[in-house]
Amino acid sequence: MRPRSARRTERTPPSPSGPPPATGPGTSRWLLRGKDDRLTAYAPTEGGLLRWTETAPGGPGWTGPQFFPAPGIEHLVLAQGPDGYVHFVGRRRKGDTVDLVHAIQYQTGRPLTAWHSLGNPYKTAERGLKVGVSAATVNAAGSVHVFVRNAGRGIQMRRQAANGKWEGWKDLKGSKAHDGPTAVAMASGTVELLVPAEGRTLRWTQEKPGGDLAPAEDVPLVPAVRTVTGLETADDRVTYYWNDAEAKGITALRPGEEPVPLAGTPGDSPPAALRAVIGGHDCTVLAHRGGDGRPVLAACVTHAEGDGVWWTATGEECLGAPALAVDATGRVVLAVIGRDGALHVARQKPEEDGLALAAWTRV
Repeated sequence: MRPRSARRTERTPPSPSGPPPATGPGTSRWLLRGKDDRLTAYAPTEGGLLRWTETAPGGPGWTGPQFFPAPGIEHLVLAQGPDGYVHFVGRRRKGDTVDLVHAIQYQTGRPLTAWHSLGNPYKTAERGLKVGVSAATVNAAGSVHVFVRNAGRGIQMRRQAANGKWEGWKDLKGSKAHDGPTAVAMASGTVELLVPAEGRTLRWTQEKPGGDLAPAEDVPLVPAVRTVTGLETADDRVTYYWNDAEAKGITALRPGEEPVPLAGTPGDSPPAALRAVIGGHDCTVLAHRGGDGRPVLAACVTHAEGDGVWWTATGEECLGAPALAVDATGRVVLAVIGRDGALHVARQKPEEDGLALAAWTRV
C-alpha cells in the first residue's frame, strides 16, 4: 500500500514571543488521543515540556504551545492507560545525583501534576549515575510500569501495585544491556519488554496480568540503540520495528518468526507505528525520520510486511522522531517537530480510501 505525499507546509510566521522552541522527541509516542477524543502533542524543550491540544475532536484547530517546567529532566517518555491518563517519566539529573521522576495529566488540556520522584535503584550516587533512560507503559488495570538499564547493565523495574502505591525497584536480571528498553502493554493486561544488548536482544514476558516478568527467548538481532518501537498487532502479539544498524533500514520482527527487512533510510530516531483501518483493511502505518531529515511514511496490511512496503517522503526536514495517531474522525495523523521548533501536522484526506495526506500545517 503506497501512501501519497502531502504538499509542502503552509507557513505562518513564528510568534515574536512565547515559550522556547521544541527539540527533537527521542520517542515516537508523543501524539496521544484523550478520552474526549482530542489529540494532544508533546515535545521536549529547554527546561521543560511543550504541549499542543486540538480545540475540537478531529481538528483542525489547535491551542498551544503551552510550557510546563521540567528542570533537569532528560529523555522524557510518555505512556497512556485505558483511562486516558497520560503518564510522563523522565531521568532527572541534579548535580551528581540521578533519579527517575513521574507526573500525570488526568484530562485533555488540564495541567500536569507535580513531578514525583521514583528514586533510583542505588543508594550511592556513583552507581546511580550509571542508570539509563527509561521505558514506561500502563497495563489494562492502570498500573504504570517503569524500566531502566542499571549500573550492571541489567534491567530494573518499578511499578504501581493494585492499590495505587509504588512497589520497590525489582532487578529483572539480564546482562550487557544497551540503553533504550521498549515496553508494550497488551489489551489483555500483560506487559512485554524488549531490550537490545551485546550480540542479541533480551526479552521478558508475563504469563498473567500483574504477575512477574520472566525472561523469554532472546532475539538473535541487535537494533540500533534507542530505535525500537513495539506495537500490539494481534491479541497478545507484538510486532517490533527498529532501525537496523547493519542493513541501514527498518526491520520488523514478531518474536518466534523470521525478521522482515523493510528497507527505508532511517536516521537515528525510532520509527512510529500505528494500527488503523484504511480502505476497510486492518493496516499498520509506519513513519520514520529519513537520513535526509524528512519524515517518511509507509503502510501495509497488518502482518503482511513480507509483501513489501513502499516508503514515501513527505513534508520538510524535522527534528527527532515523527508520531502517528488516529483522530476522532478515523483519519491518520502524522506529526513532526520542524526545524523551526514548531509542531507540523498532516492529516489523511477524508475523501480518499488510501493513505493520502492533505497539506502540512504549521501549528
